[in-house]
Amino acid sequence: MNDKLPQEEVAPVACPDSSRSSCPAGDAHDCVLACADVCALHPGEQAAPIDFAEALARFQREAVHGVCNTGRYRMPYFTWGEGPPLLFVHGLGDSGHSFLQPISRLAQHFRCIAYELPGGQRDGARLRRYALDHLVADIWILLDHLGLRRSYILGSSFGSTIVLKALHAHPERLPRAILQGGLAYRPLRRAERLLSYWGRFLPGRMAGVPLREKILLKTAGTGFKACFPDVWNYFLECTGRARLATVAHQAYLLHRIDLRSTLPHIRQPVLLICGEHDRVVPRPHEEMLLQGLPNAGRVTIEGCGHVPSYTHPEILAEVIRQFLTPPV
Repeated sequence: MNDKLPQEEVAPVACPDSSRSSCPAGDAHDCVLACADVCALHPGEQAAPIDFAEALARFQREAVHGVCNTGRYRMPYFTWGEGPPLLFVHGLGDSGHSFLQPISRLAQHFRCIAYELPGGQRDGARLRRYALDHLVADIWILLDHLGLRRSYILGSSFGSTIVLKALHAHPERLPRAILQGGLAYRPLRRAERLLSYWGRFLPGRMAGVPLREKILLKTAGTGFKACFPDVWNYFLECTGRARLATVAHQAYLLHRIDLRSTLPHIRQPVLLICGEHDRVVPRPHEEMLLQGLPNAGRVTIEGCGHVPSYTHPEILAEVIRQFLTPPV
């Protein structure tokens, strides 16, 4: 099994010449892909659509599941594919299974690894004792458990804060990173803070929240119009599993995270993948990362909201593949 990462020097991320055709994913100078002329975001080069039912069937046949005891909780994870390792860190209230569709395509090129953040109760996690440093330490324990010294990494939304901290802590282990819907500092408003504080003591799961589907349609529904109903139902299933206390804890933890001073010290190439209509992590958060990270670039996916792993998995997978595949 080839799980070696190519050696590379940390150099500025390549951008295409601004005289080339405009990329529908965003401004040409924002497209960080060196091979922009064959980028999946350009007309005539769209990736073939992913059949969700087929991807799910392949996942059930091919993915290898395991549990890693971090000393703080029993971490469920799965691996799928062969090649250089690529670790996925999911967002607030979501699941490692949220990456099923893009991984179904990336498994041809990478050894994809996705895991569940601590949820409490069944996994043994004591959430109120958890801090960001503990979430980062769990990454090293999982990689060591899998016998991996180095890995590419992708963090989605809340997961991007874990990835940013990890990139700074051990740059030698994480040579490149992708932040989807990323953020470095997102303090909660007073009402959000109170809700997240008291929510840590509530029983039940997100699936039982009143008007949940209506709220999700407003905040994350952009892009689902072009999807089949089974993708929307899978999204509801993945996000509905989370315990209310878990989501509230993650939100309360997010309020206390401020990585702005850390950004200039992260030297690895970082790709920001942003949704054109992301209402959860709007453009000012992208700009904060783009200006703060010394070696970052951005791709904006047209017509996309906050969850491209569900709504735009083909484009997401192709952008990831091109960013992590060294030029010949």
